[in-house]
Amino acid sequence: MSEVTQIKGLTPIELEAVPRVTDIRSQGEPALWGLGGALSIGIIMIIGFLVLVLWNGIVTFVPKSIAVVAELDGTVTAGEQFRSEVFKPAPDILAKLSPEWQKKIRSDNGYARRVLYRIGNFDLYGEDFRWVEDFNVRNTDYPEDMVFMERLEWGPFVGNIKNFTADGVEYVFTSLNDPIFKSAQQASRGLWSEITDIEQHDIGEINYRLEQGRRDLRKIEIESGQSSPEYISAQKELEARSIDLKRDYDRYAEKVQELRTRNSFYTLTLIEIGGLEKTIEFSDFVRVYAANDLSLLQSSIIYFSRWWEFFSEEPREANTEGGVFPAIFGTAVMTLLMVVFVTPFGVITALYLREYATQGRLVSFVRISVNNLAGVPSIVYGVFGLGFFAYLLGGSIDALFYPERFPNPTFGTGGLLWASLTLALLTVPVVIVATEEALAAVPRSVREGSLACGASKWQTIRYVVLPRAMPGIMTGIILAMARGAGEVAPLMLVGVVKLAPELPIDSFYPYIHFERSFMHLGFHIYDVGFQSRNAEAGKPMVFVTTVLLISLIAAMNATAIVIRNRLKRKFTSSPF
Repeated sequence: MSEVTQIKGLTPIELEAVPRVTDIRSQGEPALWGLGGALSIGIIMIIGFLVLVLWNGIVTFVPKSIAVVAELDGTVTAGEQFRSEVFKPAPDILAKLSPEWQKKIRSDNGYARRVLYRIGNFDLYGEDFRWVEDFNVRNTDYPEDMVFMERLEWGPFVGNIKNFTADGVEYVFTSLNDPIFKSAQQASRGLWSEITDIEQHDIGEINYRLEQGRRDLRKIEIESGQSSPEYISAQKELEARSIDLKRDYDRYAEKVQELRTRNSFYTLTLIEIGGLEKTIEFSDFVRVYAANDLSLLQSSIIYFSRWWEFFSEEPREANTEGGVFPAIFGTAVMTLLMVVFVTPFGVITALYLREYATQGRLVSFVRISVNNLAGVPSIVYGVFGLGFFAYLLGGSIDALFYPERFPNPTFGTGGLLWASLTLALLTVPVVIVATEEALAAVPRSVREGSLACGASKWQTIRYVVLPRAMPGIMTGIILAMARGAGEVAPLMLVGVVKLAPELPIDSFYPYIHFERSFMHLGFHIYDVGFQSRNAEAGKPMVFVTTVLLISLIAAMNATAIVIRNRLKRKFTSSPF
C-alpha cells in the first residue's frame, strides 16, 4: 500500500522514469497474432484455390504440340503430353534396363519418370491415354504434318490425312490451306447445318402437332367418352390433319435423305501413326489443325474459338467436350427463379416475426426452428422436394389439368420449377435471419418519428423501415444466391440431368416450360469428374467449368452488391 502511495505521489517526470513490468497476455498480443495468423492462412488458402482453378481452366483450351515417341520395343505413340509423374518400377522391370538407367534410378531413390500422352483415336485403340516411361523412350519427334482433329464422336483424332473427296472427286491431301479442302469442308458443314435445322425445327414441329392432336383427342375421350359426337368429330379432324402432316413429314424426310447422300460425297481418309485408316465425312469433325506448325496467331484463333464453342454450344462426348450453354442457361434461370420465390417469403416471414408478432415462447421457438433449418443437410431438402413438390403437388396438377398425358408425368416429376422451389426452401433461413437483423438495425426513433407524423404502422414499415433495411435484406439475398447456385445434391433428385439440350424456352405454347428437366454447372462438374468413362479426359473440363461457375456466381452477386450499395448510399444520406 505504501508503494502505491509513493508511486501516486511522484511527479509525471519521475513517474516516467519508473521501470514498468508489462504482461503480454494482458495486452492481448497472443490473441492478436493468433487471429491475424488465422486470417492470413484463410486468405492464402482461398487465393491458392482460386489460382489453381483459374490457371488450370485458362490453359485448358491452349493447343498443344503432338509428340511422336518411338520406344525401344518398336512401339510408336503419338499424342499430346498431358501430365507426368514419378513412380517406382517393379524389380523385374528394373532388372531388364540398361546399366545406365539402373544407376540413374538408384540415384533417384528407386524412382523413374513417366509421361501420360493423350493419344485420342478411341474408336481405333479403345483408350484415350497412354503412359510412356522415360527409360523406354528411344527418341521423340514433332513432325509438322501431324494433325489434331476434334470430332463430333469418338473424341479427337491424332495422325495424318491421307486423301479426301470433294463432290465425289478424290484428291491427294497436301495442306489444310488447300482451297479445295477448305471449300469441301464448308460445303459439308453447310449440308450438315441444313440437315440439323430441318430435323430440329420442321420435323420437330410436325411431331409436336401430331402429339398435341393425340393429347387433345385423349382429353375429349376422358371428358365425353369415345361414343360422344365431340370425340367422333375430333377423331375425324385429327385423321385428316395427320394425313397432311404425314405428307409434310415424308417430304422433309426425303429432303434430309437427299442432303445426307450429297454429304456422303465429302469424305476424308485418316491414317494414324501405326498405319490404321478410317474414313469419315467432313461434317463429322469440328476443327482440325497442324498442331506442330501453328503460328501465334493461329494458336490464338483456335484458343478463342474453343472458348466460344464452350459458351455457345451443346456438350458432346459424354460432356467431356463441346460447350455447356444448356448448363449455363439452366443454372442462371434456376438461381433467378429461386430468388423470386425465396425473397418475398423470407422477407414477409421476417417482417411478421419482428414487427407484428408478440414476442414470447412461440416466436422464440419459431426463430430457433428457422436457425436449425439452416443446418439440415441439403439432400434432405431434395428428398422433401421430390416427395412434396414433384409427387404430391405435381401429381395433383397432372391429375387436374393434364390427365390426357398419363402415364407420362408433366409436373409429377423433377423439373426446373420444383428445383427452384426446393432451393428456395433451402435458403429461406438465410434470408429470414438477414432480414430480421436488418429490420432490428433500423433506429427506433425513425419508427417513432413516422408514427408521430400520423403514419400508420404499415405505412411506417413500407415507406420508412423497409427502404432503410433493404441493404441488409440484399445481403441475405446475396448469401442465398451464392449457396443455392452451388448446390448439387438436392438437384439430383428434383430435376437436373446429365444431358438436356432442349432449353425450357421454345416456340411451342406455352413457350416457357418450367416442368422440363435441365442442366446445371455444378452437376456438370460432378458428372464430368466422376461419371465419365475416362476421368483423365474429364479433368480439363472440370477445371474450366469450375471457373465458369465461380464467375457466374460472382457476376450475379456483384450485380446484387451494386444494387445494395446504391440503396445504402441513398438512404444513408436521408435526413432520417
